[in-house]
Amino acid sequence: MEEIRKIIHIDMDAFYASIEQRDNKKLKGKPVIVGGDPHSRGVVATCSYEARKYGIHSAMPSSVAYKRCPYAYFIWPRFDVYKKVSRQIRDIFYRYTDLVEPISLDEAYLDVTNNKKGIKYATQVAKMIKDDILRETGLTSSAGVSYNKFLAKIASDYNKPNGLKVITPEDKQEFLDTLPINKFHGIGNVTERKLRNLGVNNGYDLRQLSINQLESIFKNRGYVFYQLARGVDDRKVEPYRERKSVGSETTLSSNLDMNDEEVLDILSEICEDVSNRLKHSNKVGKTITLKVKYDDFTKITRSISLEHPIYKAEDIRTSVYNLVKNLESNKGKIRLLGVTVSNLSEKEKNLTHITIFEYLDYIKESTKQ
Repeated sequence: MEEIRKIIHIDMDAFYASIEQRDNKKLKGKPVIVGGDPHSRGVVATCSYEARKYGIHSAMPSSVAYKRCPYAYFIWPRFDVYKKVSRQIRDIFYRYTDLVEPISLDEAYLDVTNNKKGIKYATQVAKMIKDDILRETGLTSSAGVSYNKFLAKIASDYNKPNGLKVITPEDKQEFLDTLPINKFHGIGNVTERKLRNLGVNNGYDLRQLSINQLESIFKNRGYVFYQLARGVDDRKVEPYRERKSVGSETTLSSNLDMNDEEVLDILSEICEDVSNRLKHSNKVGKTITLKVKYDDFTKITRSISLEHPIYKAEDIRTSVYNLVKNLESNKGKIRLLGVTVSNLSEKEKNLTHITIFEYLDYIKESTKQ
């Protein structure tokens, strides 16, 4: 019998804002907003839990946040400090396992099935890691524990801040059935709208759709949604490797002409998927590549390089649609579509060298933190 994996997802609580409160004692217990100027085109990148009580959240215009809480402290991001703390936390992870997959500065997956301490229970490992982080950095974190990455990530968000949630194979279905559909990772805004139009509002509703129904609507991604509704995720925790590109592609269930409206809908979904992967990898990219494979198995690619790096779905989509316009419409029927973003760099690395207005464009659509 295959050993059940023990996966932990660690997510720091209001990471940037918590560091600012730690480093400036007068901010302790106060509403803190990390982001842009509230009297300009500022946008909230993240905020403390004290600020969230006023309905303030990331991606909100700072001017709106100011109206809701005019005595909040607005802080410009210090990414060099955040990176240093992130490395400190990552060193703690490596005390327990070498199977660490960082997702961004403030979160990571850990496979502790066979951990360095020889601890039997992943829940105990998670508690020890949380204690180490608090003692050595003065920051709290939330942990999700389960048998796969999908459930571990959902669990870490369940009892924030300073939470610890375990989802076992025995209780996973009851948990997923009541989970709102927008909490399923991998389901973006476009997909959520389509599902809600089908009457799918939670995991139970999603589980009622057959695999044939899902694949007829979402093509190959339908199989993924079918699996997630049942708590199935076979992805392994992959130790950090420098990414050279981030991409996504799908083989169509039926071949389409380039002029078919459905082609643009599929490309829109792919662009959103690539954008989510970039956000999770903390990357931005300058080169956008469209891949098309036809029914005779010939393959072509078209690329465009931009002056400034991007990561937002709408920016990627604009570039891809421009590439589509340059394709021959009579080439043949399409059987595969793919989008890749390359020429990557770290999002925060770029943000430390740009103007306030460029910074706003980066964080405006962010829902992280």
